[in-house]
Parts: sequence; structure tokens; C-alpha cells
Amino acid sequence: MGHGGDVIQELTTDHREVDDLFARIEKVPPGSPERKHLVDLLTIELVRHSVAEELHLYPAVREHLSGGDAIAEKEISEHARVERLLKELEERGADAADFDQLVVELKTEVTAHIQDEEGVLFAALRRACSGQTLDELGEKVRTAKKTAPTRPHPGAPDTPPANKLLAPGTGLVDRARDFVTGRGK
Repeated sequence: MGHGGDVIQELTTDHREVDDLFARIEKVPPGSPERKHLVDLLTIELVRHSVAEELHLYPAVREHLSGGDAIAEKEISEHARVERLLKELEERGADAADFDQLVVELKTEVTAHIQDEEGVLFAALRRACSGQTLDELGEKVRTAKKTAPTRPHPGAPDTPPANKLLAPGTGLVDRARDFVTGRGK
């Protein structure tokens, strides 16, 4: 969850963890309960990552990059599509007829988002921001992931100030639900 380094290092490490989870999912036979467990772990990681980006990365994109508002809106709309897919997967067992197709759609969306962030956005941020700014953003992202929700909430606000006010409370409720159900262990 928290890896250290500047915001780009932190988020890139998250991306590799997501890639690893997709690879693990693909190795498990369709319909297996282990496949659902791995999708739950993937969901937890993606939701925490997305919330942290929406709280801290995208406001920095708006502030530091030319055309930052449009870039941030594009990224947030990609998150919304991913969150809708995660919600659909949350509502299904691994034996559901469309479970594997939803996983494929999710992987396609997430992979494209990761490639865009790593290939374009992160390079632009590295050019536009000081090392200190990137380090501070990395710390903010790590802190946000600790209190972020762990379940998809497609209807929740994804821009400041509402997301900053609601995310910690939603995260607390999600972690309580996870504890009670054993989800994510």
C-alpha cells in the first residue's frame, strides 16, 4: 500500500502490483472462488489508488500542467468507467456467466489508463514539478491510501472538496465491512 519515494514512484509501484494481480487472476481457473478473492484484492488496490489520485494527483495536474483541467477530467472519467466495472464484479460470484468478460474489460481499461499515465502524464509532471513537490505528493498519496475506501462507490464525488470530505468516512465503513466479512485477507 505505501512504498515510498515520490508520487511517480509510488503510483508506478501500485501499477506493477495491479499488473501482478491481473496475472495471478489469469492463472486461476474460471469459476474458482480464488478468482473472486483475487478480484477483491484487485478492487481494494484499485479503489485506494484511484481515490488517492483524485485527492492529490489530479489537483496537482490541474495546477502544474498546461491543459491540466482537461487532462484531470479525462483521467477521472477513466476512473469512473473502471469503478463501474468494479461494482459489477463486486456484485457477482466467480461462477457468474459474465464474470470473466468483466475481468477482461477491466484489464483493458486499467492497462490503457496505466500506459497513458506512465507514458505521458508522469513525464509531464516530472518536467513541471520540483523534486520536493513530487516527494510531498508521494507522501500525501501514501497517507490517502491508508484511509481511502476499499470498495467501489460509483456515485461518490470524485473531485474536491466533496471527495476530500467523504473519502475517509467511506473508507472507515468499507474497512469495517471488510473486517467483519474477512474480505481482502
